[in-house]
Amino acid sequence: MTLPTLGFIGTGTVGSALARALSRAGYAVAAVHNRSPEKAHRVAASIDGARAVKSAQDVVDACDLAFLTVPDDFIEALCASMTWIAAKAAIHCSGAASMDILQSARDQGAEVGVFHPLQTLARPDEAERNLPGSGFAIEASSDELRATLEEMARALGGTPLLLSGDKALYHASAVFASNYLVTLLGLASSLWEPLGLTRDEGLRALLPLVRGTLDNLERIGLPNALTGPIARGDAGTIERHLNALGRVAPELLPVYKELARRTIPIARAKGSLDEAGARRLAGRLEQNGEETHANDNC
Repeated sequence: MTLPTLGFIGTGTVGSALARALSRAGYAVAAVHNRSPEKAHRVAASIDGARAVKSAQDVVDACDLAFLTVPDDFIEALCASMTWIAAKAAIHCSGAASMDILQSARDQGAEVGVFHPLQTLARPDEAERNLPGSGFAIEASSDELRATLEEMARALGGTPLLLSGDKALYHASAVFASNYLVTLLGLASSLWEPLGLTRDEGLRALLPLVRGTLDNLERIGLPNALTGPIARGDAGTIERHLNALGRVAPELLPVYKELARRTIPIARAKGSLDEAGARRLAGRLEQNGEETHANDNC
C-alpha cells in the first residue's frame, strides 16, 4: 500500500509529536506551517524531507492528508478558510469534536477524519515517547480513509478506537482519567503542608502509591484494584478523615465526600463491603456533613 504524504498546520505539542513520530514510522511529511515561522522551521529541520511553508494553504497543496493540529476552537474556521479538492483529506486531532467541524472541506469534495491520540501530551519529546501503546480515536468519511488512519495508528504502536455516539463523552472520560488525576494529586499533596512537608515532598511520596494503583488496575482491573478504608468498610477511619479535613482543609470536604460516595458501589462490586457496611459508611458521610453544616452556623 502506498503511504499518503502528510502535512501539519500547527506545530505545537500534538502537531510536532505526530509529525516526528509518523516520519519515523515511514510516512513522508511534506510540509509544516505555524503562525510562528521560527517554530515551523524548527520542526521541519527535525524531519527528513519536510519543509516549512508560508501558509496553511501551502500545506494542503503539498500533501495528501493535512492535519489541522491547532487549538480546538480554531479548527472549523481554519478548515473553512482553505480550498480543498477531492484528492485531499482534512484530519483534526480534537478529542471532543467530531469530524463534522470539517464539513467545509467535505463540501468541496475532500475526505475528512479524526485522529486523536488518547494520551497525555505535555511536551513534544515526552509526547513522542508516550504514543506507543496508546489508543487512537478514529473517525473517517470513507472506508478507505478509515483504513488509512487505522494503519497509521498501528504504525505508531497504538490501537485504533472506532467510536460511536457523542465523542464529547469519550473526551470527558479522558479528562477524568488524566487531567483530574493531576487535580486530585494537587489536592492530596496540599495536605502534606500541615504535616511539616512541602507539596513537592508530598507529591514525591505519593507517586509510588499512584504507580502501584495503576499497576493493580492494569493487572487485576476494576473493581478488584480498589483498596483502602471504604473497600474494608472502615467507617471509623473515614470519620477521622472527615474530622481532620473539617479542621484543616474544610474546602476539601465536599470533594472527599463525593468521591467516597462514588467509591462505595465499587467496594460492593468487589465483594469486600456488605450492604450493612455500605449503609454504615453512607450514614457516616451524611452525618458528618450535617454536623459540619451545623458548626458553620454556630
